This record gives sequence, C-alpha cells and structure tokens, in this order.
Amino acid sequence: MAETKYFYGLGRRKSATARARLFKGKGNITINDKPAAEYLDGNKTMLAELTDPLALVQKQKDYDVTIKVNGGGLAGQIDAIKLAISKALTVAHADLRPVLKKAELLKRDPREKERKKYGLRSARKKEQFSKR
Repeated sequence: MAETKYFYGLGRRKSATARARLFKGKGNITINDKPAAEYLDGNKTMLAELTDPLALVQKQKDYDVTIKVNGGGLAGQIDAIKLAISKALTVAHADLRPVLKKAELLKRDPREKERKKYGLRSARKKEQFSKR
C-alpha cells in the first residue's frame, strides 16, 4: 500500500470548520468530493477568494487541494477554507509564513453569533417601548 504524502491544515470561521490537504499535483481543488466550481455553483468571486493563499505565493499549479468542510454558510466556509489552506502551506513551506502573516491569511476571525438572552427579542434587541 503506497503512502501518499500531504500537508494538513485546519481552519474555522463562525460555525464552519474546514480541513484542507495539499498534495503534489496540478492545481485541482475539490470541496466535499466535488470540484470547487460545482460546489460554489460557478461563483467566480468566491472561487478567486478561495485561491488567495495559493495565488499570493504563486503555488496554484503546484498542489492539488482536497477540502472537507461542514457547518456554517458559504461565506463562513470560504473564510475557513482560506485559513486551512494557509496553515497547510506553512506546514509545507515554513519560509512562506511571514508572507501569509503579512497578508493576514493566518488570522482566525473570532466573531461568532451572540446567543439570544431571555426576556429579549434577540441577543440585544429589547421589546418596543410604548408610552401609551
């Protein structure tokens, strides 16, 4: 059984979690066993945003990327995938870390949805005040 070598990265954003594996290859990206263009319904801006970490270090054609993502919406998943790919790139090439860090691709965005409090309509919205 041949052992395939890959570089692993984990990214999270809101309630989305992405696990990325970078294999030596030709630049194919698959998300949840589908081609990236099919998974994103042909949304070119999201596809371009997805490849930002690879484009920044000119490694789009060097690696095949397989991604498993779950939870959250599409925008949160894209941000989680970007972080996962960036972390996997730093595992593969430690010298690329300063470049990715300067572009803020290694930062985890900590903003999460605030929970609803009892007695309120949502997390902070109160009942409408009526004078009469």
